[in-house]
Amino acid sequence: MINKKDKKSKMTIDKLAMMVAKGFENTATKTDLEGLQGQIKGLKNQIEGVQGQIEGVNNRIDDFVATRVKHEDHNKLKARVDFIEEKLEIKNS
Repeated sequence: MINKKDKKSKMTIDKLAMMVAKGFENTATKTDLEGLQGQIKGLKNQIEGVQGQIEGVNNRIDDFVATRVKHEDHNKLKARVDFIEEKLEIKNS
């Protein structure tokens, strides 16, 4: 019969230290985090710039809609002006 304790290798302090060291190899350093903070600040500034541009576009669209004349109304007014100009030309001739 095989003893189960023989199958398991003993955990030594050295093996545990090596495992912990390998775990820390992939951990971000303070310098890594500071670099990420800089990138995040840059992205935040870019996002704020885009938001400002979107607000500007929205304001221009709102102004356009507020001052827009319907095509139908424009044509009616154009016909009236054309009629008046035609009558004025006849009187001045």
